[in-house]
Amino acid sequence: MRLLARSLAVLLVLTGPVVMAADPAHAATPTQPIHDYASAIREQVWVQTPADSDADGRPDRVSVRIIRPATARKVPVIFQPSPYYAGLNDIPNHDDVDRGSSSLAAPPAVNRAENITFAGYLDNYFVPRGYAVVFADSLGSGGSDGCPTSGGRNETLGMKAVIDWLNGRARAFDAAGAPVRAGWSTGRTGMIGVSYNGTLPNAVAATGVRGLETIVPIAAISSWYDYYRSNGGVVAPGGFQGEDTDILAKAVLTRSSPDVCAGVTEHLERAQDRETGDYSAFWAERDYVRDAHKVRASVLLVHGLHDFNVRTGQAGQWWDALGRNGVPRKIWLHQAGHTDPFNVRRAEWLTTLHRWFDHHLYKIDTGIMREPAADVEVAPNRWVTSRSWPLPGNSTTIRLGSGPRQTFTDDTSRTAESLAAAPGAADPHRFAHLTAPLTRDTRLSGTPSVTVRADVAGESPFLTALLVDYGTADRFVRLRALPEQDCVGPGIDGDPGCFAKREHVTAPSDYEIVARGWIDVRNRFSPAVTTPVTAGKPYTFRWDLQTTDHVFAAGHRIGLVLISTDRDHTLRYPAGTVVGIEPGASSVELRLN
Repeated sequence: MRLLARSLAVLLVLTGPVVMAADPAHAATPTQPIHDYASAIREQVWVQTPADSDADGRPDRVSVRIIRPATARKVPVIFQPSPYYAGLNDIPNHDDVDRGSSSLAAPPAVNRAENITFAGYLDNYFVPRGYAVVFADSLGSGGSDGCPTSGGRNETLGMKAVIDWLNGRARAFDAAGAPVRAGWSTGRTGMIGVSYNGTLPNAVAATGVRGLETIVPIAAISSWYDYYRSNGGVVAPGGFQGEDTDILAKAVLTRSSPDVCAGVTEHLERAQDRETGDYSAFWAERDYVRDAHKVRASVLLVHGLHDFNVRTGQAGQWWDALGRNGVPRKIWLHQAGHTDPFNVRRAEWLTTLHRWFDHHLYKIDTGIMREPAADVEVAPNRWVTSRSWPLPGNSTTIRLGSGPRQTFTDDTSRTAESLAAAPGAADPHRFAHLTAPLTRDTRLSGTPSVTVRADVAGESPFLTALLVDYGTADRFVRLRALPEQDCVGPGIDGDPGCFAKREHVTAPSDYEIVARGWIDVRNRFSPAVTTPVTAGKPYTFRWDLQTTDHVFAAGHRIGLVLISTDRDHTLRYPAGTVVGIEPGASSVELRLN
């Protein structure tokens, strides 16, 4: 009780005095924390899906846990799906392994089914404000039936079925097998999550399901091909060499009899094709960008500019596709890595998320859709807003020199960071070009691209481009947890609603890799088609780097470094491949302000 009282006291400090609002659906003010969290209704149901991914002759069912205010009024839903609620398996990786599997795994959310305790801040903050919070196990994980498929259609249908049940279009059952209706729900649902938990909202939104009013994908995948592949090349999430769709599926599979899904994971291993890296029907099934025209939901997209796991290109291509299709959208880009903005800019994030959900789920005009579309942390703790994103700047082409052909030799033992260092020193394992020092602060936003005229002789088919900011600055290193806590809402035993504060850790450095990108030279015409190259014959290659937003300070120099193997991302072929670069026919294209 003392903990609950303390939490409520802090809540009043964060949110102001409690106002007994009228029916929130027609209120002129935002929803207020008027509902008693301790008295909230907690229940568990199993929603029937149209999938039978474990081929047992019965439709897969999804395990769903609900916490909702004890009120006679119908309430909207904030829905977080996940394959992680039951934890992870330690799965042997493919060859060329540096670290364990499960790159997409945020710390598993502890969820005790016997008393239905919810991890995270969503329930503590939003249930008192008149929202139901729903957690569901993705198919093949936790208490759900079926088999995980790393973004496959069955996983999408499983989470879509929850939306359908909340809108009266699907069936659900309690532990005794009795039918259960969501009569307490308005049907209006918002999906949210980080990493895999944020990827599932993208997938469901791309079905166009009615009732899904908004999604908040954080550090999320928009195309699984671009997570495990790039322009025909087999790549890995940064530092997780060897992981692929089959490894991830086995890691999240928490059934009591994993053998039931053995055939499914064997199919993943075959169909993902680690040999050619070509785009195929397997990857098209997991490509939500191509279905962006079906999206009915608004999107609040969030990504870390130092996320080397789910790389920033995932956010960039999704943002662009949504824009082309007229989807209402807003973007947050922060300096941290693979994390929730709750850990980066807590008070502002809660305010934004609250206003966003009130607007789209309670249909309260909070004004948020008339505000700037982009909030960007352009340097640690330095935030700027803009009406649109990327900024409508000038497209600038920087030529990579005018001299004779230059060669370098691939060295698979060195990281990209070491190859980008000391640009003034000779290095036989890279090509580097630097601009003159900049005369003013220059902001880059969007997706850079490179055009390279090169010949390749050797076993490695990769060309890697590194866009580098050369100049001393205090730069982001990591987030650090502090001993102090924020209590963002009331709590109960085991779920106090209090969370450690965090802060940026920065350090001075002489350079930073701002963006990188990869191509398999055999896929120079298409990611879907492998076309051999002739050793020593020059070709023109063009590819995109990862999306970014970065300010090059006055006096700094913009650099473009070309290498072959990117040790932390690409496959590692035997060293020794020789690459010849024609600087005068090569360039990098940037959107600068």
